Amino acid sequence: MDADDFDEIGKAVRTFMREVVVPAEEQIEADDKVPDAVRDQAKEMGLYGFAIPEEYGGLGLDMMQEVRLNIELGWGTPAFRSLFGTNNGIAGQVLVKAGTDEQKKEWLPKLAAGSTASFALTEPEAGSDPSSLKTTARKDGDEYVIRGGKCFITNAAMADVLMVFARVGDQPGTKGIAVFLVETDRPGVTIAPHDVKMGQRGAWTSDINFDDVRIPASHLIGGDESVGFPTAMRSLQQGRLTLAAFMTGVSKRILHETLAYAAEREQGGRAIADYQLVQGLIADSQTDAYASEAMVLQAARDWDADRDRRMAPSVVKYFCSEAVGRIADRAVQVHGGYGYMHGYAVERLYRDVRLFRIYEGTSQIQQIVIAKQALAPYRA
Repeated sequence: MDADDFDEIGKAVRTFMREVVVPAEEQIEADDKVPDAVRDQAKEMGLYGFAIPEEYGGLGLDMMQEVRLNIELGWGTPAFRSLFGTNNGIAGQVLVKAGTDEQKKEWLPKLAAGSTASFALTEPEAGSDPSSLKTTARKDGDEYVIRGGKCFITNAAMADVLMVFARVGDQPGTKGIAVFLVETDRPGVTIAPHDVKMGQRGAWTSDINFDDVRIPASHLIGGDESVGFPTAMRSLQQGRLTLAAFMTGVSKRILHETLAYAAEREQGGRAIADYQLVQGLIADSQTDAYASEAMVLQAARDWDADRDRRMAPSVVKYFCSEAVGRIADRAVQVHGGYGYMHGYAVERLYRDVRLFRIYEGTSQIQQIVIAKQALAPYRA
């Protein structure tokens, strides 16, 4: 997309976040649901397919444009971005990166138009280590029969289609993992009611059970049983970078709430922003937010130039998820007792951001990836 068209989209999203999403945040928190009207507007704006190629009805943004858009999306509740995050990220990218021409032509236009896809990888005993997943896909003539269960699957309760990772054949570890396209209305697919979580109300996750679900062999992504694990990793790498950009936007929103409160709230006849110890908290948060944005933009440049699509996504996901947690903690501290009360944005955001250090690879997984990549040239 050319720069002028993207700038117009960026301005529209910025306005929408501030004038529509932010005013709806308390309703979303209370109802644990994004209003249908807000969801419909997101579809009309093309947000369900901004990372899907233009030939399939998406906006076809490059990575720099994606991260800039995600920074804007970070100004509002994470539940809003979650509506379409899986379409543009880890689920939709499975099709973009590994789907056959027929699979792409059938499903990517649907996702760009507002159908929902989910990424079904995590299991009760296979979270950070997907090589131990137990869901199986058994070949039976012209079909596969899928049996097993998944947990914490984002958007499962509203999904039209799932990208399901399952073990095929007898190969151990990651080599025996394939990925399949499974419609949620197929017999044997059961999706549990969405989970009750610490934060991010309105962003739904659910358990899924597959009880001998039959799908045609044409639903094997890429028509190749060996592409499952590599495709998952490539999708997660892209997802970590765009998620880091979103977390940068959340950091900027929390900093805004902190600065506005500190400048207005008085203690001892002076704004608390005049006290040096409060200024120290503000300075630390400003520095974290500035560093997050600088790192994300550099990682996007490296991605688009194909210089680094392995270590940088983990670096920024690790740093930005930890930084936004620090910024949220300081925000509560600056707000004092009010920061612990419902009705203040920083209380809700404090709970919301805790999840960022866990999903799409915990901070500890990112440390392992970063260290492995950094050491590789020296071990060679």
